[in-house]
Amino acid sequence: MDALVMAGGMGKRLGKDEKPLTLLFGKPLIHYVLDALLCSRNIGRIFIATSPRVNKTNEWLFDFKKKNDKIAIIHTDGEGFVHDMIGAIMEAGITGSVFIMMADLPLVTTDLIDRIIEKYTRVNTPALSVHMKLDVFTKLGLRPDTVFHKNDDFIVPCGINILDAGMIEKEQEDFNLILDEEELALNVNAPGDLEVCEKYLNGLLKSRNIEIPFLL
Repeated sequence: MDALVMAGGMGKRLGKDEKPLTLLFGKPLIHYVLDALLCSRNIGRIFIATSPRVNKTNEWLFDFKKKNDKIAIIHTDGEGFVHDMIGAIMEAGITGSVFIMMADLPLVTTDLIDRIIEKYTRVNTPALSVHMKLDVFTKLGLRPDTVFHKNDDFIVPCGINILDAGMIEKEQEDFNLILDEEELALNVNAPGDLEVCEKYLNGLLKSRNIEIPFLL
């Protein structure tokens, strides 16, 4: 399955220049995402959709691509998430299913990516969207932008979807995969999100006796 990383956003709410290059312990957010995808046994080509607003991200990706031939950069118009996503999928010539992920999910692991894809192969819908229960976010001290009501509970979209590229301009029947991994909740949109992410990752590394400098 091919993957598409959406990386055209600015970091205005973060107080940063470009969100994909925002550093988490000295490493850009998008680098975490690409590392996880590159190690997946279920991901083939990886396309990164950028926009005219992220010139530095484009330069960083150009250098990163030199050592990773599975990577390709798609330059979108920057006219909005859905417009840019559809345009990138069509320009890339993706057929079949496509794994779509935001560039601001640095703690999503390869194992989690593979489990999501393997779940998709077992459901009978053209699309799958990943959600978490709202209480996972509140426990972490996070306030999500979007909340849906489903089955007498509140769920939050996590920025990961699988779609049928052949039907990309049509509405697709969607399976809501509801997970409880806290790593999915740690997307970085505001300074508070980055602080929570740093605290969480620091605690995770300490529990495994790993020093932060090894990530740099």
